[in-house]
Amino acid sequence: VGTKAVNALSSRFLVRSHREGKFFEATFQQGKLLNENQGSTTEPDGTYVEFQPDKEIFADFQFNKEFLEQRMWNYACLNQGLRLYLNKEKFEAKNGLLDLLNAEIGEGEAYPAAYYKGQYLEFAFTHTGSYGETYFSFVNGQHTSDGGTHLSAFREGHLKGINEFYKETYNGLDVREGLTAAVAIKIKNPVFESQTKNKLGNTDIRSWIVQAVKEAVMDFLHKNSETARILKDRIISNEKLRKELNTVKKEAKEAAKKIALNIPKLKDCKYHIEDGEKGAGSMIFITEGQSAAGSMVTARDVYTQAIYALRGKPENLQGKKRTEIYRNEELYNLMMALGIENDVENLRYGKIIIATDADTDGFHIRNLLLSFFLNFFEELVVNGRVYILETPLFRVRNKKETRYCYNAKERDVAVKALAGAEVTRFKGLGEISPNEFGPFIGASMRLVDINIKSLKDIPSTLSFYMGKNTPTRRQYIMENLI
Repeated sequence: VGTKAVNALSSRFLVRSHREGKFFEATFQQGKLLNENQGSTTEPDGTYVEFQPDKEIFADFQFNKEFLEQRMWNYACLNQGLRLYLNKEKFEAKNGLLDLLNAEIGEGEAYPAAYYKGQYLEFAFTHTGSYGETYFSFVNGQHTSDGGTHLSAFREGHLKGINEFYKETYNGLDVREGLTAAVAIKIKNPVFESQTKNKLGNTDIRSWIVQAVKEAVMDFLHKNSETARILKDRIISNEKLRKELNTVKKEAKEAAKKIALNIPKLKDCKYHIEDGEKGAGSMIFITEGQSAAGSMVTARDVYTQAIYALRGKPENLQGKKRTEIYRNEELYNLMMALGIENDVENLRYGKIIIATDADTDGFHIRNLLLSFFLNFFEELVVNGRVYILETPLFRVRNKKETRYCYNAKERDVAVKALAGAEVTRFKGLGEISPNEFGPFIGASMRLVDINIKSLKDIPSTLSFYMGKNTPTRRQYIMENLI
């Protein structure tokens, strides 16, 4: 949001601008101008902003440090030479998007990243061992998590450049499998497809971006013969794996037709992503069994909320090949429900929400699902599609009032506030009646978004917590968690 929104939501808001030895300052209180001041200064040119969130609006607020650090780092990478400070920590990127890309992938690159910087276009790319495609795209400094015309133009130009260099007609899926890239453009009058500015809609920029990317990719490969060899081998390997995967997919589809009656029934909603604005708020809840699904099905909004009930715990496929997920009936059914069995671009819902019980089994299922998405559909997590539903652990009520509490602290406050209160501890989502469940998946729904601080940490983290190193993990638990 901009300064108007921040001012409106702050009890105190101050902005001071320093220019050529002079400053101008304005202070606001509760959104209204309190005073103005101006004079001489020895401070360097720049703008200082200070605000205090209004406690009447944000009763119990806290700043998300990781989010702020990521935002500072992004701004630094998008503006070479810019230095930003957060709690005295400096954020500076001397190599622009190349620094952003290298920080994300660590040592997992297949070859040294390609980098291009022009007046209006900047990008960096390499391949990693991850499945799918991972992008970090920006327009005028705004992170476009859903991409848009600038990203589709980059993908087209990237493919054309590679095919022209190798004098081949490689399939785009084989060229881009495992590709990780950062793309940023600067344009006048950007047109976004929503208020959140997550997706760029300008069509007039496509041709010049395609041409610029194509030429830059060819130039990079001409200058780096060893990288060109590695990339060609990677494309050929991807093609082989894709054909193997297509065979497995075909077998899975045939098997699914034969056992269609046994597939857990998806309670679908009316609108999906492809329905445009009506489907922008669509979501699917992945629940733990039919009992939890029952309450949610009754309480949901049938227009935008779908329910999918798992049958027990999904298999742990950490360290397995991608073909294995198509041989697993439960996970294949889940992929079909989401619409991603062929391509994540066909995702049917804006949000994927994991809704499991708040017990050890529920946490285990949650971890298995997160491992599944991070291993095989990482871009869904990177693009902010995956969430965890928070549901109340306690119900505190007396004859006059009922409060639902999400933690022990909220429970204790409610017990003190309600005389003669009765406390109920919910063991599972199925214990919450449909009449009670409505608000928990309504406007006041509490969601935890799954975000990734750094892609490079994912393989080692998943391998440690979900891999076959049971003795090492047990020792860690004994030493640190018990």
